[in-house]
Amino acid sequence: MRRMPLSADTAVKLAEYMKVPLEHLMHMPQHIMIQKLAEMAKGQVEETNTEKKES
Repeated sequence: MRRMPLSADTAVKLAEYMKVPLEHLMHMPQHIMIQKLAEMAKGQVEETNTEKKES
């Protein structure tokens, strides 16, 4: 299986979000990484919507 093409910035953000070392992220199964990326994106969208409602 090929590695997931992640930018360095995205990889660092995802590792921080998951609270795992960057080295572990690079060896993580692709389906788990995709799921966590979706969760992270959903959280960011909800955070943005909350900020807009408060303004």
